[in-house]
Amino acid sequence: MEAADPIMLSALQHWSYCPRQCALIHVEQAFDENVFTMRGNAAHERVDDPGFETFEGVRAERALPVWSDRLGLIGKCDVVEFHPDGHIFPVEYKHGKKREKIHDDLQLAAQAMCLEEMTGKTITRGAIYHHGSRRRREVAITQELRDKVEDTVSAIRAMMDSGKLPPPVNDARCKECSLNEICQPQALTERAVRHSLLETLFEPEGT
Repeated sequence: MEAADPIMLSALQHWSYCPRQCALIHVEQAFDENVFTMRGNAAHERVDDPGFETFEGVRAERALPVWSDRLGLIGKCDVVEFHPDGHIFPVEYKHGKKREKIHDDLQLAAQAMCLEEMTGKTITRGAIYHHGSRRRREVAITQELRDKVEDTVSAIRAMMDSGKLPPPVNDARCKECSLNEICQPQALTERAVRHSLLETLFEPEGT
């Protein structure tokens, strides 16, 4: 039996934000830039360059490739800190100011689970570095977050196997999405509403 294609770690963040966005990027290979993606690229500029630094005994690896054979995941960690006491601490860089976002935490947890499988060590915490405020937000890698990673991987795999694009959401998320022009959420949603109205227009009353 042929092995399934691995899922990129970034797909979990995309799926959590919007399943249709995830499908457009990771199935249709569609991508476009806007001010938000450009800010994200700027935030990642330094950590996209592989290498390492050591400070007070902590070795910080940049752009570290990671994977999980069990989950079928592959990708890179922006920064992984290896501390003298043996604990491992992944750090994901995001543009914008410090605030909690479940889709960012989900991606970080998936990175931690990959590192656990690769190293055999348990990882209980990581951090999101918010470039806009130059501050870290620590994230506990809880069982609840791990379960969400498993569920999200299953949902993405099912979507990829089906080959079908999820429907557009057409809500506040679309304003910040670089794929708005490709996705056409408003037009597709309006078309679906018109189709539904046409289907019910000639139905006899009381049915």
